[in-house]
Amino acid sequence: MISFFEASLAELSIHRIGNKSEEEFYVLSEKSLMIKDPMLSNLLQQYFLGPYEKVNEVYRFIHPNGDLNLNEAYHFAAAIFEKGETFHENSKQLAKYLYDVSGHPKIKPGELYVAYFENVQIEGELHDAIGIFKSETKESYLKVFPEQDGFGLSYEQEAININKLDKGCLIFNTDKAEGFRVAVIDQTNRSAEAVYWKDEFLKLKIRNDNFNQTSSVLGVYKNFVTEKLDEEFEISKADKIDLLNKSMKYFKEKESFDLEEFSNEVIGNAEGIASFKNYKKSFEEEFDQPIPDSFDISGAAVKKQARVYKSVLKLDKNFHIYIHGDKELIEKGFDDDKSMNYYKVFFREEQ
Repeated sequence: MISFFEASLAELSIHRIGNKSEEEFYVLSEKSLMIKDPMLSNLLQQYFLGPYEKVNEVYRFIHPNGDLNLNEAYHFAAAIFEKGETFHENSKQLAKYLYDVSGHPKIKPGELYVAYFENVQIEGELHDAIGIFKSETKESYLKVFPEQDGFGLSYEQEAININKLDKGCLIFNTDKAEGFRVAVIDQTNRSAEAVYWKDEFLKLKIRNDNFNQTSSVLGVYKNFVTEKLDEEFEISKADKIDLLNKSMKYFKEKESFDLEEFSNEVIGNAEGIASFKNYKKSFEEEFDQPIPDSFDISGAAVKKQARVYKSVLKLDKNFHIYIHGDKELIEKGFDDDKSMNYYKVFFREEQ
């Protein structure tokens, strides 16, 4: 969805952000950098942009009051896009604002990079983009170099691994009225205290496109089967796995989703269908995220969700049974002599 083979780094500002609750301060640079070394520019682009090649979700800026201009990150980004000569000054404003929301004691200090890119591709279109990145994790590196009749060895501490971007966002200069298109990454501190990056600093909401709609339905259905069904029906784990397998089969074979068709083909039970629809409605209301009853299926979202769809029966610590097809070929019973449950599995050939 995002590629940077035509991209170029036009300008870069670097600042240092401490943790406000620990009385650490921020340090702002006086001017931006123009990177002239082609090798350094390529390394920076790999560091900043490389992780986005695997990102499919697209977000938009929001504000609780409905006025986008009250969203600080949106406001400063819009100012940069409107007047490029204000890039460095607005990068400093972004740094100050990030410092203001870095109040939790577990938030790590680090460098903040604000970059201006030209010709970054998203969804087949080329746009200028503002990148906001924070490096928190530092590593030590060994350096080997020729010396006299052999080699010397040294090290560098507190260095940055360009293959591990901690936090970042790309703001594309398109769809301004809707809150721009934004891609976000947060690889560190995924616990509750660290939502400051996406929720407090950026204030983002995922765009309701086919990718998100497909992901949402698959996620809601998976939670419904694994968590909700037990509250209303007596259902075995094998039956649950069969329901999950049917749903994944539906999404892999169909080009579009239709709620009625999906409910009848996959669930096939009037009470179960009603329960699922109520569960879906509750999700939409709780997260203020409506999911339409029909939409085109995103293959990328199906592929991503397939990784977390489990089709494994775990039996004590002795056996795992992988169920990929007809659940009628597996029977559950109870052995009175051994006082243990058992499964009987039918098959034609052993491979």
